[in-house]
Amino acid sequence: MGPERDFVGYGETPPHPNWPGNARIAINFAVNIEEGSEYSPLDGDPKTDMALTEGEGMDTGIAGRDLTAESMYEYGSRVGIWRIMRLFEERALPFTAFACALALERHAALALRLRESDVDICCHGYRWEKHWLLDREEERRHIRQAIESLQKTIGRAPEGWCCRYGPSIHTRELLADEPAISYDSDSYNDELPYWVKAKDKPHLVIPYSLVTNDCKLVPRGIQTADGFFSLLADAFDQLYEEGESAPRMLNIGLHPRMVGHPGRARGLARFLDHVGKHDQVWVARRADIAAHWRRQFAPQAIG
Repeated sequence: MGPERDFVGYGETPPHPNWPGNARIAINFAVNIEEGSEYSPLDGDPKTDMALTEGEGMDTGIAGRDLTAESMYEYGSRVGIWRIMRLFEERALPFTAFACALALERHAALALRLRESDVDICCHGYRWEKHWLLDREEERRHIRQAIESLQKTIGRAPEGWCCRYGPSIHTRELLADEPAISYDSDSYNDELPYWVKAKDKPHLVIPYSLVTNDCKLVPRGIQTADGFFSLLADAFDQLYEEGESAPRMLNIGLHPRMVGHPGRARGLARFLDHVGKHDQVWVARRADIAAHWRRQFAPQAIG
């Protein structure tokens, strides 16, 4: 039946996470590397994926290959990813690669750059596909195929897992059979990590967010860099203020074909500089947050 629902969580008094450096807030930037792994007639799918492109929601009437949408995806891997990486490198800030394995099979230069870096990998699937459409054994094969592919292209297995939008009712149990995966981010229900059981074993969940996410930049969404900066800065300021007594985690999702455009990247750059003006901030890789939680809150300590 899939994961049970929990409407209570930590309640009014969540645990103090004891972030390193007595930080009031932990921030993780998740750079989604999907371009080249999306649905495409070239890979046997009925039509071109238009998700998170300038044409999302548009009725083009194109039943097969949409060459315009294809080129919008290509912008992310040709241009946007390098702009985003420069912004982080210039400020010596870490990020996590939410990487689709097939995307890196098709982008050797990017795979090599990640291989030579200390970027951690949260696997985003073999393809950027909807796992709830797969049957259990098909999903198991796709999960293993993704892990094996990343071991070849990046030279190491991914530390975590996050499906496109959400998991199937089988995903978490299937991940419990993969020793390389130490957490999943297929949840949006909290601002702190937490433990669940999967196949009668403790399993760590590090929630993600679609709110502080550049998916808000799609047509009819946020239109300016200032708007994107305000969304992120307001979330940061609120959590930083609360963090004096109850520190939390801020997830920020980025897509090269979205925020990688110059008129949007300025909003991300301003936010990175805004963060840099504050003390007591831990900008962390997702794998580091997982490791910290395991040290601070062993599963038996919270039941």
